[in-house]
Amino acid sequence: MPKMKTSRSAAKRFKVTGTGKLKRNKAYKRHILTKKSTKRKRNLRQAAITDATNVKNMKKILPYL
Repeated sequence: MPKMKTSRSAAKRFKVTGTGKLKRNKAYKRHILTKKSTKRKRNLRQAAITDATNVKNMKKILPYL
């Protein structure tokens, strides 16, 4: 059986925490920032945990993470 391939795009976007959860960055921080409040932009800086509904699919495309 050949090795499974990791989705390289997903590997660059997700990290695994010590407890095995997937950590991701938040969206909406790239452009059109003038109309967003400072508070909103500041909250977008913090990383978030991937939602439980997506974890099964993420583990499939990131077999060695």
